[in-house]
Amino acid sequence: MTSRRAALQLAGSALVTAALGAPQAVAQRGDLAPGPTKIDVKAEPLSGFATRDSARKRFGALEFRGGLVLTSDAKDFGGISSIRVERDGKRFLAVTDKGRWLRGRIDYQGDKPSGIADVEIAPILGADGKPMPRRYYDSESLAESGGTVWVGYERVHQIFRFDYGKQGLLARGQPVRMPPETKKMPSNKGIEGLVAVPPGLPLAGTLIALSEKALDENGNILGYLIGGKSPGSFAIKRIGEFDITDAALTPAGDLLILERAFSFLRGAGMRIRRVSLSAVQPGALLDGPVLIEADWSFNIDNMECLSVHAGDKGETVLTIVSDDNFSSWQRTLLLQFTLIEP
Repeated sequence: MTSRRAALQLAGSALVTAALGAPQAVAQRGDLAPGPTKIDVKAEPLSGFATRDSARKRFGALEFRGGLVLTSDAKDFGGISSIRVERDGKRFLAVTDKGRWLRGRIDYQGDKPSGIADVEIAPILGADGKPMPRRYYDSESLAESGGTVWVGYERVHQIFRFDYGKQGLLARGQPVRMPPETKKMPSNKGIEGLVAVPPGLPLAGTLIALSEKALDENGNILGYLIGGKSPGSFAIKRIGEFDITDAALTPAGDLLILERAFSFLRGAGMRIRRVSLSAVQPGALLDGPVLIEADWSFNIDNMECLSVHAGDKGETVLTIVSDDNFSSWQRTLLLQFTLIEP
């Protein structure tokens, strides 16, 4: 969609659906049998990130590598809410709004993403080995470290741990002990970003959980340090109407925060801020430089997923994916950028 009216229609549908949820799209428990099911996903390349200047490559501190529009005839494809791309930059694991795992491989032509292959989908299983109950379908965040995967559920304010390294898509979720104050978060504004800090970095062994829009008394967005040596809460300075949708660590150890905004006048917006990991501690108020900010005039949608890996030349590569909320008005976009270091 290139016209402002079309963009606003798409953005309005995107954010209204995101705000209200998509209950009609939610399948019943047991609708998909445990274990992976192969699906076909088609990928159409984007001509550029800026809809009015497809040749433009530089956007703030990022350089556009390429992007895809993803579609599938599989009824459970879509609603991607968080993704983690592995170190090879190819294999990925994601979670969806239907309580599904989605995994596959990103193919490339040079350094541009060109397609998606070997895609499998499976229900996320609970401790009993059965698909998670319907109230847990709103899986919104994903973290991985050393073969262990954590999934955060927004409406029930709960995180589950999975031994993905040993059990793959048949791994069973075990609940993580949550800070009592997380139960006070708004039901549809809970945990949206989840980062597992690996060994060798500040806060090693800690889960960093960021809410979408649980606000403190000063109107800033709350986050939590779960486990590790320094558990507690902190806040991220809220600027404008942006809310948090995901977060990821760079190879250098910086925390990148993906944000989304919407207004009926300006349409959808996307922003990424960078915060020093060493600044993340109980009681802190965090802020950092904006790496990119984009509006309806760019190829964005309801951007909910952020993953970071090191490219073949050691460059920092960002993968950003949109959640289409299973809506025909929206698109599943996969975008990749290189971080241009100062």
